[in-house]
Amino acid sequence: TLTIGLGEFPALAGEDFDGRRAYQHVKNLVAMGPRAPGSAGIKAARRYIKATLRRYGVAVKEQKFLASTPRGPMVMENIIGVIPGKRDEIIIIGGHYETKYFSDFRFVGANDGGSSTGVLLELARSLARGKPRYTLWLAFFDGEEALVSWNEQDSLYGSRYMVKRLKQTGELDRIRAVMVLDMVGDKELKIEKVIPSTPWLTRIIWETASKLGNNTVFQNSQIMIEDDHTPFFRAGVPATTIIDFRYGSDQLGGGYWHTRRDTLDKVSDKSMEIVGKVVLTSLSEIGKQLDEQRRR
Repeated sequence: TLTIGLGEFPALAGEDFDGRRAYQHVKNLVAMGPRAPGSAGIKAARRYIKATLRRYGVAVKEQKFLASTPRGPMVMENIIGVIPGKRDEIIIIGGHYETKYFSDFRFVGANDGGSSTGVLLELARSLARGKPRYTLWLAFFDGEEALVSWNEQDSLYGSRYMVKRLKQTGELDRIRAVMVLDMVGDKELKIEKVIPSTPWLTRIIWETASKLGNNTVFQNSQIMIEDDHTPFFRAGVPATTIIDFRYGSDQLGGGYWHTRRDTLDKVSDKSMEIVGKVVLTSLSEIGKQLDEQRRR
């Protein structure tokens, strides 16, 4: 075994991530149908996520809140899988688990909402087997998507609420880094650097991807995107997002994004495994960087 700051794992931590398991989670979620806020599908997804985390021995925190949306007040719920570390300070790995609401077609969000959830659940299985240096939160955010039209009030409901709640309880300073995953299952995966985000955190992820031989996936181009990392970043917490926003297209937001074509056949276990291994292996260097910041 090799100690890499996460605890004792067989060889490198990334080797324990199984893309086929992540894909099976996505398959199970897609079978639930659309999972927009307030739907029967999202209630089923919540039960599934919580049951899976508990099966892996991960403690579950439920963060329910009433969101004010253009479609009226809606009950939403963030789900947090907690893996206690040697320190109380927290690294969050997150992603949204709901799908965007469409009234005119059936949107199952295999990649957009499904893939990030599948990767997070497989990360839970792998990470729960060790004792991390920093406490880990696997955050499943509700309400990332706009209910009507994207703006500061109609988007990022779950992550905005989490930051607000952490400020209220005085716990925001415990959050040392945030990595958000979104649309990471595309068969032709092309991940660009998100701006704005925290440079040192993005650098570690991209350097790790390069060491693992994934230069063609983790590219050096940049895109400007708001995602669930944004409320944390604006609150002064180091944060970044791993996302393929050119899903099925050379154009930003084109292709299969927010269409009926975002289906299971567009998702690849290999793509999710690449992302999962990069995230797992990055945690060691992120921990070292945080340790160095503590010493300053």
